[in-house]
Amino acid sequence: MTEQAQAQLPAPEPSPPVGDSPAPSSGKDRRVLRATLRWTAAAAVFAVVGAGTAFGITRIDRTDVPGLATASDGRWEYPELVRPPVPAGSPGPLSDANRTGTHYADLRALLLPASKGATEEQALRGHGGWLTTQDFVTRYAVKDDRRELGQKLIDYGLRHVAARGWASEDGTHTRIYLLQFDTAAVADQLMTQELTGLTGPTYAERGADAHVLDEKFPSAAQIDGVTLMPYTETEPYGAEQVRLAYLAAGDTIAVITQSRKGGVNAVPFRQTVTLQTELLT
Repeated sequence: MTEQAQAQLPAPEPSPPVGDSPAPSSGKDRRVLRATLRWTAAAAVFAVVGAGTAFGITRIDRTDVPGLATASDGRWEYPELVRPPVPAGSPGPLSDANRTGTHYADLRALLLPASKGATEEQALRGHGGWLTTQDFVTRYAVKDDRRELGQKLIDYGLRHVAARGWASEDGTHTRIYLLQFDTAAVADQLMTQELTGLTGPTYAERGADAHVLDEKFPSAAQIDGVTLMPYTETEPYGAEQVRLAYLAAGDTIAVITQSRKGGVNAVPFRQTVTLQTELLT
């Protein structure tokens, strides 16, 4: 699909909040139950490690959570998340009935909204909400890497790139890129064989020296069927620290970065990654 054709796609119509949706089918009930249990488990894990306590609880007041009535745990407040409209009867990207892992919703509507009080980065909106491949690869530090990755994205049949970025009140810069391909198998292969590794990401980020796998990212917050590789920049880093995550959910790869002078707080980074993952599943 050409960029001009992409730009003419209608913007997704507003959809009611997830909580206001009609009663789900039994399959959806199970997914809701799994999500609830996952958030509960994540909260328990974060209670053990201290600063991350209950990061998955996004809407309730701090005074409603034991132990959270005073000092902040670092979570950000996000607007109420809504699921974008899809054709009636369309299976979810992780459904067994969806063999290609297709996201039937408009990719631009699957981007996590900016946290409350943040200032959006308008340049990442691209043309009609779509970012070009060339603009996407500029985020990598090495010229040869940009050229190589740009060709790989063509070879793997990249369809769209949607992006959003914002600057939070604490000085953290967040950028999220969603890359959509023809099938889940293609997206997973690109991510696991070309973009990521156990010792670090394949391509160096701008403004970052070296990344290692974030082994402290709570496993209880990860979602079955999603391939997630979270990284953190090691010390000594430059003017800013950069945290980074790649994840593949269905036919889409998400690339999420947060950078901040003096260091990126782990809690909002993990919260942002998990919420974006939820929107893609």
